[in-house]
Formats: sequence, structure tokens, C-alpha cells
Amino acid sequence: MPPEVDFAATRLGRLGHGTRFAPHRHRQGQLLYPSAGVLATTTELGTWVAPADRLTWTPPGFAHSHRAYGETEIRVLKVPRELCGSLPTQPTVFTVTPLVREALIVLTADRSFRPGARDRLLLVVLDELTENPEQLVYLPEPRDDRLRAATAILHADPASTATLAELGRAVGASERTLSRQFHAELGMSFHQWRTLLRVQHALVHLLDGHPVTGTAVLCGWSNPTSFIEAFTAIVGQTPGRYQSDLRRAAPWSRATFVAGFRHQLSG
Repeated sequence: MPPEVDFAATRLGRLGHGTRFAPHRHRQGQLLYPSAGVLATTTELGTWVAPADRLTWTPPGFAHSHRAYGETEIRVLKVPRELCGSLPTQPTVFTVTPLVREALIVLTADRSFRPGARDRLLLVVLDELTENPEQLVYLPEPRDDRLRAATAILHADPASTATLAELGRAVGASERTLSRQFHAELGMSFHQWRTLLRVQHALVHLLDGHPVTGTAVLCGWSNPTSFIEAFTAIVGQTPGRYQSDLRRAAPWSRATFVAGFRHQLSG
């Protein structure tokens, strides 16, 4: 069983590109806010990706791992178990409203609070998230062996143009069978799943500085317009705007990286 990790209510740190945290659990709920970079959270159910200025929620006791893409500035906020009931029971990525962003800055700052003030501010964040739409940058993973084999081919090459029939022949299943399994097991069509996979990879390519047109090609879109439409529908902003926001993002961390942050987070 993954180790159970607990730590102080707030942490602030900078993670290098490719930093990984082994599977672990937390006694409390956890909100992670990458103000720069991209943070991926993976469980046996799939992968949630939080681009900069999104918020990742992990409930208490839920085994998960993380990977940072790019130089990732991250703020971490612990949520007591008794306050987690209003939030989802599985990892989730939320949009971040201006109110939540400012509250997170205060809650993760090195400062003192008057009695009860910090708890009241945390409740404001939780109330705002409860009313906030969840982000759809979540890629579910199958359990069926043949479906896993088919999705593994696309994981290895997201730009692959293989049809569902071609994937079926490669893994020993009919197109109809795979189509039915996508809907029954993953709750979406083959096209929807592959689009999510490609958008997750596009987030990383844009972070690496690839232009929008080049990213579209790298991720398998036949033209930039189709890519822009798919990316905007899932992420909530155009790839150009997203990349522009990345460039403007100002580092929040003015202090030295918190000693022991990686050890305490990864267990």
C-alpha cells in the first residue's frame, strides 16, 4: 500500500522539470496550485493535468503520484478531513477564480493569523470551489486488457492516425468491441479519449515553447483550427492565450525552496 504522508498546512516550492513523486496518500485532503508549469496527478483511474493557474484536488486516503513538467511553482494547502465532504471523492482539476487565487496566496504565505481567521478563509475557498466547474483535463485509463493495449499504442504516439479498426486488429479485438468498451468502461467515445490525450500532450509542448501550429502537428491534428477548437473546449482558453499567460506568469517564490518539501510530499 502506498505510504501515508502528512505535513504542515502549507508548503511552497519550486519543482524542476520531470520531478516525480512516488505513489502516496494523505491523511488530509490536499489542494495543489501550480502558478507556473504543469502538474500531472496519476491514479489507477487515470491522469488529471493541471496547467498553470488551475487547482488540483486530491481527497484523503486516495493513492496518487505527481509529475511536474517545466519549472513548476507550486503551493500546497492541506484541508482537514472534516471539511472535505463538499469536494469530489476523486482527484479533480478546478478552474481558479480571482477570489480563490488571492485566498490561496494569503493561506500559503508565511504570516500569522488572528484566531479563527485562517479557518474562515479556508472555508471561503471551499465554498468557491463547490460552486466552480471542474476542468475536463482528465484522461481515464481502462482495465480491460485489450482496451489497455489499444490505448497504450496511442500513449506511445499521440499523433498516430490509427483508426479504431486498425487498433482493434493490432490488439485482437473488433472495432465494435473496442467502441463499446470505450463507452462502457471510460464513459466516452474513442475520438473523445484520443482528443483528451492529445490535449494533455499539447499542454506540455506549449510549455516547452513550441508554436501553436507546430504543437498541432506534433499532437496529430491535421490543421491548427481543429486543434485550437479542441484545446479551447477542454482547457477553457485558446492555446495561444494559454502560452501567453505562461510567459507572463511571475514567480511567486521569493524564498529558498523549502527544505524537505520533496521528501515530505513523496513519502
